[in-house]
Amino acid sequence: MSRVGKAPITIPKGVTVEVAPGLVKVAGPQGNLETVINDGITVVADDNVVNVTRADDTRQQRALHGLMRSLVNNMVEGVSNGYSKELNIIGVGYRVAAKGKSELELALGFSHAVHVSAPDGVTFECPDATTIKVSGIDKQLVGQVAANIRELKKPEPYKGKGIRYAGEHVIRKAGKTGKG
Repeated sequence: MSRVGKAPITIPKGVTVEVAPGLVKVAGPQGNLETVINDGITVVADDNVVNVTRADDTRQQRALHGLMRSLVNNMVEGVSNGYSKELNIIGVGYRVAAKGKSELELALGFSHAVHVSAPDGVTFECPDATTIKVSGIDKQLVGQVAANIRELKKPEPYKGKGIRYAGEHVIRKAGKTGKG
């Protein structure tokens, strides 16, 4: 059995899990999410527990078993608590300004300002001029939006300038020496 797949998912108060043929719907205080169930995987929602089982022990089914359980668990966690990623901007003159909750204007050393708009279900916060907080209920979407923002100006290895995740360590290179 999959170690991840066989673990039951406990449903917190205020969250409902509805299983339809080929679909799992999760509703909670933060919002609603749904995902498609893969063939051969069975999701059963009892009182306060969701169990995920598989039809056979083929390699494909074993892989999908743990994946499906993680997806359902992430949906339950998302609608109850939500997810967020924090990004830091390092560099002289690099800054960010929020235009409402769904748009950012970044100054990243280019000749123009870079505008980023949030997809549905994702919000931006800027506590200060060098911090971006990406929030939402869909873990995959929040992570992808944060990765897209980081991709605009990755941290470079010499001075460390760029956009990085909070707590991310950037390996620095020594650079050239001036001996001649």
